[in-house]
Amino acid sequence: MELKLTKALSRNACDFINDEYLEGLLKPSQPDRHRVTDIIAKSLAKEPLQVEETAALVMSEDPETVEKIYEAARELKRTVYGNRIVLFAPLYIGNYCINDCSYCAFKRSNPDAERRTLTPEDIEFQVRALEGKGHKRLILVFGEHPRYNAEFIAKTVRQVYGIKNGRGEIRRVNINAAPLDHAGYRIVKEAGIGTYQIFQETYHHATYAKHHPNDTMKGNYLWRLDGLSRAFESGADDMGIGALFGLYDWRYEVLGLVTHSLHLQKKYNVGPHTISFPRLRPASGVTVDSRYLVKDDDFKRLIAILRLSVPYTGMILTARENPEIRRTVMEFGVSQIDAGSRIELGGYTEVGDAQVMEKEQFSLGDTRSLDEVMRELMLMGFVPSFCTACYRLGRTGEQFMEFAIPGWIQEYCTPNALSTLMEYLVDYASPETRESGLCLVASEVEKISNAPIRATLETYLERIRTSDDRDLYF
Repeated sequence: MELKLTKALSRNACDFINDEYLEGLLKPSQPDRHRVTDIIAKSLAKEPLQVEETAALVMSEDPETVEKIYEAARELKRTVYGNRIVLFAPLYIGNYCINDCSYCAFKRSNPDAERRTLTPEDIEFQVRALEGKGHKRLILVFGEHPRYNAEFIAKTVRQVYGIKNGRGEIRRVNINAAPLDHAGYRIVKEAGIGTYQIFQETYHHATYAKHHPNDTMKGNYLWRLDGLSRAFESGADDMGIGALFGLYDWRYEVLGLVTHSLHLQKKYNVGPHTISFPRLRPASGVTVDSRYLVKDDDFKRLIAILRLSVPYTGMILTARENPEIRRTVMEFGVSQIDAGSRIELGGYTEVGDAQVMEKEQFSLGDTRSLDEVMRELMLMGFVPSFCTACYRLGRTGEQFMEFAIPGWIQEYCTPNALSTLMEYLVDYASPETRESGLCLVASEVEKISNAPIRATLETYLERIRTSDDRDLYF
């Protein structure tokens, strides 16, 4: 029996995902090369693509055309985001859950899952450990359960912001949790959250119903699809969407993500701040159906296509993926990654190097330390960033788009990235990483063409290097 919801949907809520139409866009055919060239040119002009244009890229199988898609994605990422990679870490707060998603180790029917909610003391230990490694940005992850209501989430967020470890502090707390009602979003917004993430998991209705029993909260497709619309109406303007690739045809899920992005842009004049595209991974108590698992080549292609389809949306690649894949796709799409991640409850202080499957939602593919990842990024020519300035200065939602679309955001983001990188190098880096980083910072400062900004940045960097001054930003 389908679960009845008593809470209100957003104004004029609708199911904007049309399975028949999206499936029709994926009928076997090779798009005209000239049309694909025009679509790529539109993307390079930083215009969001329509779902029909994205479908043309998805259906392009010709190797020469696919390579053009990769080249364009690389160029667009350089133009919009430069060579910065934003870093964060996940912190699982509780894994009690009333849902029974077939692919998740936290599903209620899994007897092997070790259930736990971190106490305030536990949270302090975890956050201090993360700060002690140099982290400044966290995403808090909650199961869907009555104990993890809006008040609990808000209280946890406030606690995390209040924990200091020497020079360490968390400056941005993002949330991955169940959809809330309007009142709930207002409560968590007041606590100072950053991005609120809700993954639809799969946009295909029949597949969604297959994996999410209709006697659970998550079994209601529209309640979840409408979740971010309610958030916008409640004053939150920094949202993240995502799909779990491996549940259905990857091509369809790409079209679903783009459709969702366009819907938010049309209705609220603000698209999603981030898009995530995790692949299905092994998990305790889960039997994986291999039918729709995404091969590496297709995974790389879908990331490039998403980059072209939503030029100004941040793209998140998590440590589900192995280091080799992460190295490759950062060049043509990804702008945020996690590093030094543990996804067990209490994993940052209570477990060793080996993963404990009974305590985590899925298995990780990259378990390297933050310092190792930072050093590799810099050797690859990327600037690791812990910047949180835009959020704290109110450059979110429509205002972020006003800055981002003309490209002005690079005048803020690159200096802020270098400032936070210098904090890491001085306070936390290993000697080898510090040496690589100082060389990179000097090189990047020389590239800044705006003389006043460069001069101010040089002053900031010297203050960080020689004093206790921190959190200096533009």
